[in-house]
Formats: sequence, C-alpha cells, structure tokens
Amino acid sequence: MMAKINKQQTKNNISRINPSSTDVVRVVQVTDCHIFAEPAGCLLGLNTRESFEAVCKRVAKEEWKADLLLATGDLAQDASTEAYQYLADYFERFDFPTFWLAGNHDNTQTMQEMFNNSKVLPSKQIITEHWQIILLDSSVPEMVHGSLSKNELAFLEFCLNEHPNKHSLVVLHHHPVDVHCAWLKNIGLKNKKAFQKVIEKFDNVKGVLWGHIHQEYEQQHNGIPYIATPSSCVQFEPGSKDFCADTKAPGYRYLNLFSDGRIESVVHRVDNVEFTVDYSIKGY
Repeated sequence: MMAKINKQQTKNNISRINPSSTDVVRVVQVTDCHIFAEPAGCLLGLNTRESFEAVCKRVAKEEWKADLLLATGDLAQDASTEAYQYLADYFERFDFPTFWLAGNHDNTQTMQEMFNNSKVLPSKQIITEHWQIILLDSSVPEMVHGSLSKNELAFLEFCLNEHPNKHSLVVLHHHPVDVHCAWLKNIGLKNKKAFQKVIEKFDNVKGVLWGHIHQEYEQQHNGIPYIATPSSCVQFEPGSKDFCADTKAPGYRYLNLFSDGRIESVVHRVDNVEFTVDYSIKGY
C-alpha cells in the first residue's frame, strides 16, 4: 500500500518561482560534480573542482539567464562538509536559486546542514504559472543503485494529482529506464515499474530528467521525453558493456519549459579547456 501524503506535510517543500518570461521557464541542470574535500581531488585523473568551475562559467555566459538551477545528485564524491560548503559558496554566485537532490555518493543530512541559505534551497516541489517541477530522492544509503520509497512515490502522486492543469517535470538522480549500457543496468532505479505505474496515471507529466549515467540521453517513452545530462566532470561512454570513460568534455543541460507543455533542451559542453582523464582506470 502506498503511503499517504497531505498538504500540510508538503507545504514546507514548495517554492514558487516567477520566471522572467510568461512563456517559458528556463532551467539549467548541473549534475554529478563529484567534488572532494581537497581542492586537488580528482576523479579518474580529472580535477573535479576545475571542471565544475568551467561548467559554471559557461552557464553564466548563457544568452538567456536561467530562472533556476537543478543540481541533481552526486554533487560530492566523498560526502564531506568541505565539498558541500564549496558547492554552496559557488551556487550562491548565481542570481537565481539552486534546488538539489542527493545521489549515491552524497549524504542527505550533511547536504541539508550545509545547503542552508537563501539561494540553495531544499524544496522538492517548484511551482510556476504553467509548470511544476517535482524532485524525488532516489538515493539509498550506502548503495550505488537507486530506489523510490513509498513516501517518495506518494509525494509524486500527490503533486501530480494536486496540480492536474500544470505541466510537470519529474526529476531524480538514478535512471528509471534502460540506457543501453550493460554495466549501468543494475545501478539504476530498482523499482522503476512502481515509478512508471504512478507516471502512467497522469497526462500532465511532460518530461523525466536525471543524472547518474554521466552521458547524454534523450528518448521518448510512452510519448514522454526521458532525458539524462552529462556530468560536470568525467563522461561515460554510451553503449558500453563494461565501465569505460568517454572522451567528451564536461557539460550541463539548458532546458526551456514552454507554457504549452513543450520541452526543448540542449547540452552545452566546455570548450577550449584541456582536461586530463586516466582512461586506464576501470571504475570510480
């Protein structure tokens, strides 16, 4: 039986955003930053602070400023207070709010303690005139795979039912569909069928967005775009049977959520910056 959620339980989870345009909500997604406590910390030989800062500088150059940023998990590699403080300080530089999710490398409690200011917000339901963005916690402590608890599934259903006339973007960390990488198959969302069962009840879901897989993905499933975004650090090779780092540059995704329910998005990667990755390493 699915847990029950009431409005009183969710009211502290809501942020209301007034986009700069009445026709579109502009969203930036940055994901899988894998920041270490030590500034020199590297993932597969790549300094993750340097790549994250390069990505953020590219975000700041967008022609149309974002209305909000979604930081969708694995923000730290070591779940340290130092890593989260660094991230909080950097996100504060933007003049739009950041909303976050935990990934399998993160510690939710530490994130809540460190992301405690006016620009890095814990809200899991973001409301605009035409859209709602629902952020789901798929992290499982001490595990690489993801799962949505009964409370998270109930929260998803509550939000979709509460705003039937708003277009909805559902966001999580782990992949809820097969992404055609054999080694990633067992570390995605374990209860994807339960997730899909909720999604299928509603016609206001216009997109599903996640991170975790360190690669670009965009396909339609039952008429809904399912979208994954590259990491701000090391990339994984699409279609690989075993773990394999890709040669593509760090990146992020810029999304336009239009008032008629359409989603248009583009991946931007960091140009003109050299990054060194150790391709001999077969895990992370």
